[in-house]
Amino acid sequence: MALSDSVTTCLSPSVHYVICKLGYEKKDTYDISNILSENGEVRWQAVTDHICYLESDQSVDYIKSIRSLGPVCESVNLHFKTLTKDQFVAQYALWFHWTNYTELFIEIFDVLQYSQTTEVALGLMKLTSCLERALGDVYLLIGKDCPFLLRDLIASEQLALVFGQAVINVLKVFIGSPRGLNLRNVLWHGFASPQEIPAKYCAMLLFLTAGLGQLLQMYLLQTKCILVHRPYVIFNNLEELEVFPDLNNEALSIAEELVKLSSFVLKTMLPFWMAALRAFKQSRYADCVILLLPQLEVGLRLLFTTTNKCPNRMLTAESSALYTTFDEMLARNLENEEVNQLPAILEEPAMGSGFKEFLWDFLNHQEGPRIRDRLSHGEIDLKAFPKEVANQIVAFAITLLCRFSDEDMFAFKEHLVIKPLMNCASCYHSQFHPISRLKKQVLECIKSIHLWPELPTVPEEYIGTMKGLEGNSETSTLILMISEIISQLQQYMPQNCYSSHDPVNSVLTERLLAEVCAMRICTLYSPRPVLEILVVLRKISIQCHQVSKQVIASTELRYKQWMNKTLRSRQRHNYLRMLNSIKLLSPMLRLILVLITLELVNIHLVSKKNPFDYQQYLK
Repeated sequence: MALSDSVTTCLSPSVHYVICKLGYEKKDTYDISNILSENGEVRWQAVTDHICYLESDQSVDYIKSIRSLGPVCESVNLHFKTLTKDQFVAQYALWFHWTNYTELFIEIFDVLQYSQTTEVALGLMKLTSCLERALGDVYLLIGKDCPFLLRDLIASEQLALVFGQAVINVLKVFIGSPRGLNLRNVLWHGFASPQEIPAKYCAMLLFLTAGLGQLLQMYLLQTKCILVHRPYVIFNNLEELEVFPDLNNEALSIAEELVKLSSFVLKTMLPFWMAALRAFKQSRYADCVILLLPQLEVGLRLLFTTTNKCPNRMLTAESSALYTTFDEMLARNLENEEVNQLPAILEEPAMGSGFKEFLWDFLNHQEGPRIRDRLSHGEIDLKAFPKEVANQIVAFAITLLCRFSDEDMFAFKEHLVIKPLMNCASCYHSQFHPISRLKKQVLECIKSIHLWPELPTVPEEYIGTMKGLEGNSETSTLILMISEIISQLQQYMPQNCYSSHDPVNSVLTERLLAEVCAMRICTLYSPRPVLEILVVLRKISIQCHQVSKQVIASTELRYKQWMNKTLRSRQRHNYLRMLNSIKLLSPMLRLILVLITLELVNIHLVSKKNPFDYQQYLK
């Protein structure tokens, strides 16, 4: 039997008890009128009375609080089931405006009427993401830099000032502490299967969000502040994210078959996979990716724990330890400094390093889309999630399903629809590592410099007639110097890009830089010295590009003014001096770009330098 069949839960015994059983131990029935007034206001005092505190230090006693709140959550859930959608909208919609996404909360109310476990879990993931974003907006009414982690955000003094510490303690029980229910992290990291999340906790968070809206309105009226919503992250360069071809219905049908056969999928998580594929077919792209990302994480965690022989890491960690998440699974070493075996499994010789590079690019690199981070922290507009991004995640998921399958999957891997996906995954090269970004910068800069000869210019005779511009011996001397430097660099360059007849103009070309930039440079596990040097090289490259753009803009403007006869004598002189200097500036900038690129090709030699030599090199 495959390990994926034998794992029945990813919740450790204590976490399973807290989430699935603790809130059901008190059998009391709780009257909704105790916590909800006739005009629809949340009676917060009655809710916060259920928070229990430890005698030792007056911090929250999470076990007693969850047990006490269990019947309250049940009462809220039953109350929602008595309402029609129109009644719910009339009573609560106004109080969700502060989240900037009222429709989501109405949609979650609909889901709760039917209590389909997968949809409830999806609703909770979206709710916690949206709530975190909204709480961050509230934090910024008082604070400056919003904490990145929800745990730190909820523990902040700023939110306690707006909502009151007792209310914040209620939130901590549900989403703000690893010692509480910790619903957000348990779901977003793929530990909870659909049937393990009680619908009543989703209902309670819906209720609490409305209550927070009521408290916030009072605060805003008292302080005369205005809540400003931060803009969502927009994926500007979608073409950079297009790795796989568009998926058609045939590919999605094969994916549904693969999900049932692949050892990458935990059987308890099968409903999430099927719901994700269904969402993609229905053009619900944000839902699709939200459902799928935790499943990629749990599938990789299964491989990680199997290959590194640490099956206990498959489960949620206790509150005193960290979960095993993407960052650790993709790292070179385990926390005990032993070599992590998962990367080797992902990088079998036939497959190349494309699988790892794709994961790093889409999830981790700071300049990449960081889809999981941005979705889970509410930074992306769920209503406008791009199909192109969802297509990449689903296609990559299909390749993992194919890659890790118990059955003889040769027929699947060779299928006309699947084979191109497997090729794309295995051949993928990083687009968002600093090495890749530097290559892109260099090529963009040389393209900009290549525009210079096409710039409009005044007739050559004008330059000779202006006093002070007659001689260009200095320029000639410097160009000779550049030629000498280039001849010394020749041995490090592709031979087909070099011409001894005209080294300045033929070697420093787009073709040379394109060839050198096309060389494969390892991006995975770059040590700190390499990353530090990359920062410096990228700054130099940016400055070069800036100079080129300024030359283009100034030349075009001055030429236009020259032709319109609006330049004063001094301005004409300066303009002609600039045109003269371009003859030197162009080869000089191109030389700098070649030097940057040659340094880049040998970047990993930096790690072999001793500390003194490294510091000198960095300077």
